[in-house]
Amino acid sequence: MVAVLLLGTFDTKGNEYAFVRDLITEAGQEVVLVDAGVMGTPSLVSDVGPDAVAAAGGTSLEELRRAGDRGAALRTMAAGAAVIVRDLHARGRLSGVLALGGSGGSSIAAAVMRVLPVGLPKLLVSTMASGDVSSYVGQTDVTLMYSVVDVAGINSISRQILGNAAAAISAMAAAYTGRTSGGDGRALGGDERTLGGRTLRGGDKPLVAATMFGVTTPAVDAARARLEDHGYEVVVFHA
Repeated sequence: MVAVLLLGTFDTKGNEYAFVRDLITEAGQEVVLVDAGVMGTPSLVSDVGPDAVAAAGGTSLEELRRAGDRGAALRTMAAGAAVIVRDLHARGRLSGVLALGGSGGSSIAAAVMRVLPVGLPKLLVSTMASGDVSSYVGQTDVTLMYSVVDVAGINSISRQILGNAAAAISAMAAAYTGRTSGGDGRALGGDERTLGGRTLRGGDKPLVAATMFGVTTPAVDAARARLEDHGYEVVVFHA
């Protein structure tokens, strides 16, 4: 089964996750629920519970609760969830990840999303998305959606925001599954070419990174064209 993974704290946001889960399944996608909550009782049954997440992070849920250190708990659950999600991706089980959160939930979700490869859909609906989001995004393709209101109940505003999020991740997951082989993130098709005695297929071109700033665009474009003629793929990034 290839599925959209919903990652969150179901002790505080179970109803909101149930809402988006139902919309995603109605859109034809399978769903896997991973609960990274620590302190409360979850209101939504998960496929991977907080005990398993804590264990993957190197401790137990009971120890985290006894310690009462929120920061340490967030780091542990983020580390554990990253292990679990990385394993699911390695087994070809993921077509996308969606998370809903405030500051704590967003920090867990973003840490997990950053360990996944570019191209796998990652959508984070966050109360923090209107501020400095560099710590969440890093160098990855995390998509951020501002929640406008807090992720606290289904109301006339959150219904629209979360509905858009569910529709977005469903469409992205369908597109990702359609362009990948076996859910492993490798592009289908592509021509064959020979470089240095090697036969390269599809996305197997050797990569050259090029830094570019506005005034250097003509020079980089010329260099990129020559490199591509010689069988390289050039990835341009902004200086």
